[in-house]
Amino acid sequence: MAAFVIDASATLPWCFSDEATTATNALLVRLQTGDEAVVPAHWITEVGNALLMGVRRKRITAQDAYQFLADLEFLPIRTSATTRRMVRGAVFPIAEQYGLTVYDAAYLELAIREGLPLATLDDDLSKAAKSAGAFLVWPQP
Repeated sequence: MAAFVIDASATLPWCFSDEATTATNALLVRLQTGDEAVVPAHWITEVGNALLMGVRRKRITAQDAYQFLADLEFLPIRTSATTRRMVRGAVFPIAEQYGLTVYDAAYLELAIREGLPLATLDDDLSKAAKSAGAFLVWPQP
């Protein structure tokens, strides 16, 4: 079983088909066939907020959003705790050093700490990961 860190930007295309790519679909297949994703604790809140924005913008229905959240519960996605001490000692410094939000820095910190590749569609996070020596699931264009 292989594992990887996934951020919200690489998760949401599973719900918003106009954002889906071969690469994001492949991540879902990996999870459905035995691999595991690891996420920081705020991931589900970030995903939920994006779904709510999708409902408000009439991109999806509320029923679709609820179903997507339910479907996520059945995927092998492990939530890693991020303690206050970790935010102060590792996440905040990464955010500061690479010009990231603290939310995005939490994904990078997790990938570094667990020695796992990071799946993201976020250009800034991808660039920061490369600069930090972290591995990416796939190279960004």
